[in-house]
Amino acid sequence: MSAIRVVRPGFQTTVQDLGRFGYAHQGVSASGAADCVALRAGNLLVGNIENAPALEMTLVGGAFEFESDGMIALTGSDFQSGLPLWTAVEVKAGTVIRFGPSQSGARGYLAVRGGIEVPKVLGSSSAHLLTGIGGGLLRSGDVLTIGAAAVRRPRPKPARPPQMPAGLLRVTAGPQADWFGDDLYRDAYVVQEESNRMGLRLRGAAISSPPGSMLTEGVALGAIQVPPDGQPIILFVEHQTTGGYPKPANVISADLCRVGQLRPRDEVRFELVTIGQALALLRAQEQWLYSLI
Repeated sequence: MSAIRVVRPGFQTTVQDLGRFGYAHQGVSASGAADCVALRAGNLLVGNIENAPALEMTLVGGAFEFESDGMIALTGSDFQSGLPLWTAVEVKAGTVIRFGPSQSGARGYLAVRGGIEVPKVLGSSSAHLLTGIGGGLLRSGDVLTIGAAAVRRPRPKPARPPQMPAGLLRVTAGPQADWFGDDLYRDAYVVQEESNRMGLRLRGAAISSPPGSMLTEGVALGAIQVPPDGQPIILFVEHQTTGGYPKPANVISADLCRVGQLRPRDEVRFELVTIGQALALLRAQEQWLYSLI
């Protein structure tokens, strides 16, 4: 049976697929890849189903030894490795691939033809770090079995991901948008060190909102909350499933992958778009992904 041995795990390397759905009423958010577009693209490049588990590396990658010949693709951030990005490449048995720090973005994905075979919990192989559901961080000496998720031939040529404006997140109006003015859209915000897979804390000009409290309600992936200090928080893949802070906006589905690539000290601006514009951007993203098949 083919396998990969973890020589060095890196800073925060986990196994992720597209997440677990249908358990928010039990307090379990979906988790899954922080950049789902990079994960899906990597799997399509090596000929896997889109939801095949892959390795998600954060800021600093690890080192991995392949016990047999295989096919891999690195997508997302450009980690120091010598591998080309967005390209399916062959590896030989005994090869050790070493990943250094990310050169751009926060997270890179190592997709392996066949996928990483780990037990599913609540229908997903993703590690939910906040709760420990589905496993945790990889450790030196871990052995990862390669599965049978390949369904087509690998893509013979590199992918060219669409270019996106740097530091811009498109949003639609949130459920409490009428409580706020246009403060959210005036200035840039800086991603704080305390940010993680649960949420990204931002720092900038404080957003004014009406005083008082609101009833706790369900919250969605990408929701932007404004606590009393006026500093916005983007709820991310391991977000809590309810919250009592007002939400002026929500990051559109097509830009959630960009949230997953934000690093501490990155600047970000918000742009309000319509639902129609958000759907058009998502449609274009899906068309690019399916061009990889």
